[in-house]
Amino acid sequence: MKVVVYNLGCKVNQYESDGMIHALYELGYEVSADLEYADAFVLNTCAVTNEAEKKSRQAVARCLKLNPNAKVLVCGCASQNDSNQFYKKDGVSYVSGIAGKGKLPQMLQEEGIFVTEIARDYEDDLTPSVVRTRSYIKIQDGCDNFCSYCIIPYLRGRSRSRSMASVVAEFESLSAVSKEIVVTGIDMSSYGKDIGESLGSMLNAISHVDCRVRLGSLEVRIITKEFLESTKLLKAFCPHFHLSLQSGCDKTLCDMNRHYTTAEYAEKVKLIREYYPNANITTDVIVGYPTESETDFANTLDFVSTIGFGDVHAFAYSSRNGTKAEKLGTLDKSVVHVRLAKLSKIIDASKVNYESKFIGECVEVLVENTGGYTREYVRVELKSNDEQNSIVSRVPISVNRKGLSV
Repeated sequence: MKVVVYNLGCKVNQYESDGMIHALYELGYEVSADLEYADAFVLNTCAVTNEAEKKSRQAVARCLKLNPNAKVLVCGCASQNDSNQFYKKDGVSYVSGIAGKGKLPQMLQEEGIFVTEIARDYEDDLTPSVVRTRSYIKIQDGCDNFCSYCIIPYLRGRSRSRSMASVVAEFESLSAVSKEIVVTGIDMSSYGKDIGESLGSMLNAISHVDCRVRLGSLEVRIITKEFLESTKLLKAFCPHFHLSLQSGCDKTLCDMNRHYTTAEYAEKVKLIREYYPNANITTDVIVGYPTESETDFANTLDFVSTIGFGDVHAFAYSSRNGTKAEKLGTLDKSVVHVRLAKLSKIIDASKVNYESKFIGECVEVLVENTGGYTREYVRVELKSNDEQNSIVSRVPISVNRKGLSV
């Protein structure tokens, strides 16, 4: 029997999907992560935006188009948010939510809705195998921040941390077969606050691991001298900091319930660059928050221009049921579209400016397909047939829309 585990969400979802793939393989199934013909499909869904939830629903039809007689099992954030939007669809026989993904591989023959409350403690029942060039390690789940626009804390539950011993053991195991490990969590900056540890102490505990270590999305508060000193202890730390911003306007940040100012953000970026002069600072920006005026947006444009980001994921605000911002309504779509276009021009210029720093400099590239990524997570197009999952040294000679070329 062939089973496809199709991931629609974030890196945390990817980790959990990889864990289900490994569990199914251990049970004797033929398993794939690609959306292709199968006897059963497991959809690990996303609900961070309305569009993400829509794509999760559409994935059911895509599966049944490949095999009209297949069983479709749904789990993840979108089904946690609303199980009926999936269970009422033809072909869907099983729906669960966030909890119990580790048990789903044993549930292929079950039918019904199995959405349960989120556990108060970290669920440590998934052991992914290496299925791609870089590996992921999930160290934390849930979120206590309750930003006014975000539904995730209501779906994923409160912040809870994986035990240090479990994290270290998986690092040691994966480092034997992976050239790079990405640390991830829903709010991994909160790692350890419930178990007497911290993200910095976790990095200290894995300082002996001999492979690249890359961090997922970080909150402003985590950037301190002590934390950056911990990154320096790692044998091959990747100086790529995805530092969550959301808006470059203090008024909008306050409305969003983000607990920092643009001045504080800029100070943290300055501190990072004291430790890592060529660090890649990337971020997310929400455009068109309901209270964002033209002046507020102009402040965001100025701030993004000033920081010198290596890349920015800019996207339109999405109203989510149950959040505080839902009551504020939405801005006209045409206004948001124009703002996104203006911001995109600044992002493109900032990205080229950052990547140009590496022209003529020797960089280490982790090979993936016809290209790969530097430690700073800059894409490099390679001309030679380098071995997959190897690290090679190259000197870029130009920048194009896809990154650096050698």
